[in-house]
Amino acid sequence: MSVAELDADAAQLAVEHCYEQGWSDGLPLVPATRPLVDRFLAAAGRPADEVIGHMPQLDRSVTVELAAINAVMAGCLPEYFPVVLAAWEALMNERAAKGGGWQSTSGPAPLIIVNGPIRNELGFNSTGGVFGPGFRANATVARAIGLIVRNVFGVHPHELEQATQGLPGRWSICIGENEEESPWPPLAADRGVTGNAVTATLLRTCEYVDNRHTTDPELLLGDFADTIGRSGSLIFKHALVGVVLCPEHANLLAGAGYSRSDVAAWLAEHSGRTTGQLARAGKDHNDGAGVRFPGSGEPADDFQRTIAPGNEDRVLIAVAGSRNAGISMVVRYFADWSGNSVAIRAGEAS
Repeated sequence: MSVAELDADAAQLAVEHCYEQGWSDGLPLVPATRPLVDRFLAAAGRPADEVIGHMPQLDRSVTVELAAINAVMAGCLPEYFPVVLAAWEALMNERAAKGGGWQSTSGPAPLIIVNGPIRNELGFNSTGGVFGPGFRANATVARAIGLIVRNVFGVHPHELEQATQGLPGRWSICIGENEEESPWPPLAADRGVTGNAVTATLLRTCEYVDNRHTTDPELLLGDFADTIGRSGSLIFKHALVGVVLCPEHANLLAGAGYSRSDVAAWLAEHSGRTTGQLARAGKDHNDGAGVRFPGSGEPADDFQRTIAPGNEDRVLIAVAGSRNAGISMVVRYFADWSGNSVAIRAGEAS
């Protein structure tokens, strides 16, 4: 159909109908017509009624067809749908995403990382502005996850969603890993899945580390550790955290002999605060896995680690962004990270 044949008034009515039904996340939706949904199902090559997620406290289930409908409405292309399904499966590996994570007062967001040739084939951004807008694949795959949670699980703001403030870009954090400029194997390959794959976790927030002029690897790592260890992120005894390194930082560390796991181990050992520093925030006392409170009575110079010993392999280390400046991102998980990556499996050509 040519542009001249399009009925803009009918399109507007369809968009407004979606708003009236309460299906929208605030932005216009693409009408999910039967032929278009069928193209998504063909691209996935999986049974429409296959159950791919269940929220037990609400007894609501996601099927492949319901996921396809929401991926259509999010603005995905049919060929993106296998990526949506892989991202959803990766999130379903996370304990929090199978329970009350979507309804948490923290208002967590999925962090979706795409590996493999599919990044370039479908136009995923993995370089400059990777956490920002402007790329259909990045934006709509993440948005599809958000619409599934909203429309299938029924988690709406001010209703079942209980986010105190939430996270900017809650449903738009999907990045490609910059494999071309990473000194290490792709993240998913490092987790045992080669080729096209997705790795995901639930995220509480992310914050940048701007370190452009350091050439000493331990000074750079110390900057990350200082950011990871801040008291504001702690409510429990420990927390899990990852880092999305820009290419400059990743290559500086690799050039000094650090592997991906070496970086994770260094950060796990050195990130934290002293008991005295935590006391000034009323967070110096903890008992086991319990919540932090004031008043430990422990020596003020005792060092309390943010990342628990033995969790080094659950510190996500990815590489994304461009070589514009030495700026990387600390990413804070909502709960745990399973460490699992999921292969992207396509069906028939769409």
